Amino acid sequence: MSNLPVIAAVDGSDDSLVALDWAFEAALAREAPLRVVHVHQYPAWAGPDVLPAGRPAAEDDTVLDQVRRYLAGRVERPVTEYVALEGTPSAALPELGSTAQLLVLGSRGRGGFASLLLGSNGMAAARDAECVVVVVPKPGREVDEGMPTEPGPRVVVGLQVDSPDEAALAFAFAEAALRGARLQVVAAYQWPLQSWAMPGELVPVMIDQDAVEGETRTLAEGFLVPHRKRHADVRVELSVVPGDAAGHLVAASKDADLVVVGRHRRRLLAPARMMGSVTQAVLLHAASPVAVVPPEAPNG
Repeated sequence: MSNLPVIAAVDGSDDSLVALDWAFEAALAREAPLRVVHVHQYPAWAGPDVLPAGRPAAEDDTVLDQVRRYLAGRVERPVTEYVALEGTPSAALPELGSTAQLLVLGSRGRGGFASLLLGSNGMAAARDAECVVVVVPKPGREVDEGMPTEPGPRVVVGLQVDSPDEAALAFAFAEAALRGARLQVVAAYQWPLQSWAMPGELVPVMIDQDAVEGETRTLAEGFLVPHRKRHADVRVELSVVPGDAAGHLVAASKDADLVVVGRHRRRLLAPARMMGSVTQAVLLHAASPVAVVPPEAPNG
């Protein structure tokens, strides 16, 4: 188990306290220290001549004082450090990822519009941080009913069989083992299949759906074999479903402990860090916490 800290980003909002609770429990489970960070925000256009001199002191930070009172009295607690920083959170938070095993934050802080489901700071951290980023939504978010599933602790992970994300699978298996949870693997396949006959004209492809589903299941089972061997104690439930992967993952998030998604691989013509459309949709709409795993992330 890594001795790097679990970092909780706080800003005094109710959302950040919900994320703090998640980070607190994650640090305990990992026997890792907890680092609580508050970024004093200044405008992105501000230059050195308008910024306050010196680094803010954690002892004088009212937000961190609120956290100290919030955590006071908890009998079992990880070693906790409080850090105050200056900067723009969308830039400062991703930088923390190089010194953490997890970076945890709420889906929306004090800034932005109340109607936003995910703030810009959360999106920037999930896209740019070097470590796994967990975004914790406000309790009570409603999603459509998904596939029937038995009660009990459950971690959900998406598996794209034509481009499997080994880092996301490894993290999901490790997290399920840590929680004593079963792992629900969602492998979605495109259906109905269509092809272009003439410019502007789509026609269905004459392929049997059962064959497509069977091939998807076979490929998915093959990708899961090495992870099953490493985590033989994790019970795996493979769901092979037609249609939109994001929609199925969001539906599966209902009553789940965690949904795990990969971020996006860098590509030759797009070397900057990116997030795929499925990951963005899950971050925006999932009812459970969402872990965004960068490529080659350590196993939790």
